[in-house]
Amino acid sequence: MIVCRFCLMTLLITSLLTTGVLRAEQPTALATVSSVDFDLDVQPIFTRFGCNAGACHGKQRGQNGFQLSLLGFDADFDFDALTKESRGRRTSLTNPAQSLLLLKPIGATPHGGGRRIEPASPEFVTLQRWVAEGMPRAVVGAPKLQRVTVEPSEAIIPNNGKLPLKVTAHYSNNTTRDVTHMAQFQSNEAAIANVDTNGLVSTSTITGESAVMARYMNVIAVCTVSVPLPNEVPADVYDKLPRKSFVDDLVWKKLARLRITPSEPAADHTFLRRVYIDIIGRSPTVVETKKFLDDPSPEKRVTLINELLENPEYAEHWANKWADLLRPNPYHVGIKSVLNYDAWIRDSFHKNKPYDQFVRELVSAKGSTWRNGNTNMFRDRRQPEELTTIVSQLFLGIRLECAKCHHHPFEKWAQEDFYSFAAYFSRIGRKGTGISAPISGSEEYIFTAKSGQVVHPQTNVVLPPRPLFGEAPAIGPDQDPRESLAAWITSPNNPYFAQVAVNRVWSDLMERGLVEPVDDLRATNPPSNGPLLDALAADFRDQGYDFKKLIRRITTSHVYGLSSTPNDRNAVDTRNYSRHYRQRLRAEVLLDSVSQITGTPDVFAAAAPGTKAKELWTVRIESLFLDAFGRPDPNQDPPCERSSEPTVVQVLHLMNSENLFSKVTTDTSRAAQLAKTELPPKEIIEELYLSVYSRRPTAAELTATLALFEKEGANRRQATEDLMWALLNTPEFVFKD
Repeated sequence: MIVCRFCLMTLLITSLLTTGVLRAEQPTALATVSSVDFDLDVQPIFTRFGCNAGACHGKQRGQNGFQLSLLGFDADFDFDALTKESRGRRTSLTNPAQSLLLLKPIGATPHGGGRRIEPASPEFVTLQRWVAEGMPRAVVGAPKLQRVTVEPSEAIIPNNGKLPLKVTAHYSNNTTRDVTHMAQFQSNEAAIANVDTNGLVSTSTITGESAVMARYMNVIAVCTVSVPLPNEVPADVYDKLPRKSFVDDLVWKKLARLRITPSEPAADHTFLRRVYIDIIGRSPTVVETKKFLDDPSPEKRVTLINELLENPEYAEHWANKWADLLRPNPYHVGIKSVLNYDAWIRDSFHKNKPYDQFVRELVSAKGSTWRNGNTNMFRDRRQPEELTTIVSQLFLGIRLECAKCHHHPFEKWAQEDFYSFAAYFSRIGRKGTGISAPISGSEEYIFTAKSGQVVHPQTNVVLPPRPLFGEAPAIGPDQDPRESLAAWITSPNNPYFAQVAVNRVWSDLMERGLVEPVDDLRATNPPSNGPLLDALAADFRDQGYDFKKLIRRITTSHVYGLSSTPNDRNAVDTRNYSRHYRQRLRAEVLLDSVSQITGTPDVFAAAAPGTKAKELWTVRIESLFLDAFGRPDPNQDPPCERSSEPTVVQVLHLMNSENLFSKVTTDTSRAAQLAKTELPPKEIIEELYLSVYSRRPTAAELTATLALFEKEGANRRQATEDLMWALLNTPEFVFKD
């Protein structure tokens, strides 16, 4: 007699259910729960084996007609899908052995996902017990999961080492459970420290740090794994390093942990060019360079920083950075609105407006879009959901976009969190003709409407405004909810507000943020130096949210002034600031520097004569140079994050641009003016090196470049132009060292 495989497996399951053989192998449960609880026991199985992952039944329309909520964020939806859909085939009370929930995971019947669970495993026992007990939605008295911990939370592991992790779930009745076998693990730097499905961490020979995430039922814990360089470094190496502020002290502590040693201080000319570019957005002039290089004062670096922070160009440079984050699409909101928005941003930086005041004025803006530039954020983003994503990302460093549709896969934010936050924007009223893209030329008034609400898209429940955590000020009946939100965002008790701000500034100055991406602060994306981020944020708050003081704090540190040249114990470091990381110049910085060096300013449409690139009020103003070097597309929605990576287009543009060629060779250019003087070639060469590189030429460079002027038939002007052109096409000019 031939018996089919399906019948055999059905008989086996029926037998096991009847005899209780499998039940005897059940895992130890919490003492207060004798039955299987859906949330406590069943849901973790779907998550552990990937059943509710985005590639399987957790995707938007499910798999083969069966859909689960992504990563189990909606237990009610999943319970109904298992017990009420598919005409009882998924879970059968009359014939439990034929439940698809039991047959498919063990491969007893065809399953696109293959065999996921072994028939005699504890997980299968839990599933068959739940079906046999009548598939209860919840067990009376079952505790609730409150938090998850991972042991160890920090670890130093040598090269090619291994470390098992232990994950513990903590419940509302003060009991715990070892859930390591049911947790999911992921490393954010697998090349440094990888982790397998059982929580075993393995390191390689790469020095650095990795955050290993352990997730159990959407609750996350993180273990920070450090892999130091081999061989000990004497403690006095770090003890003797200069400490100008807490910035240096905290960086040195991190380097000591990884046995990395810092590079030497940068030369004066390197520091000079670096700090000019960082603070005011251009290279120093020849006069400014000579003044600094010839100054014997030991305090000249600090003096220079203070002078640059008071330079009006500081406000234009940093306002231009914030315009990337706030400036809307001009084709969407209208040119006049963009002009007024840009003017408000620049005025704020010229006044050195405290950052908390800047954000409060923006989040609660009211009035005319033609008179109050800050109102244009609400002209551009017109739905509460759109405002939720930009406000949380910019001012909290929390990316809520995922939570709009489902539970955030790497964070604690759920749909209710998203739409409760969105409810703060539910009473924004608008008066005017609205948006008529691509012209949108009308004026609009932003005011507080008498009513408005946000509804949860699944439950249809009206959600009141609620912050993501903590408490926000109560909202009066006639009060704009945005005022309460602005107060909560800028509260000293909100750690995210200051952290994301200082992280942006640190990234601008140091090439890489303490957290990358700079606006993605979460437990599973920890900072490379958490104590430093906390200290900078606290200092920023204590200093009245003053951007100038924050920039001064960072640029006066010894760490900021390090050379970019690596040594034998920091060449592998790319995120701990043991040396300065080189960065391609921002498009506007590069163009303004070229204009200054050549003595030939650009002329921009819709801008006054003498306008610098960093002063442009819209990215619609034509400039092939700025486009080539990565300014945002005018159709791109804010926040616009730029790439600092070099491209072939940029190289070709510097070599072949007609505009750049004209800047160098025109009769009014700096090269032509130098050639007309009586200066000897040596001094012309020095002048060019000082203007382009902010340094004097080396002996070898002087010898090589003098040959351009001394060869037979040499043309003095052409030699000067050729040298200027050559210097502008070098990495030393294009990159900030």
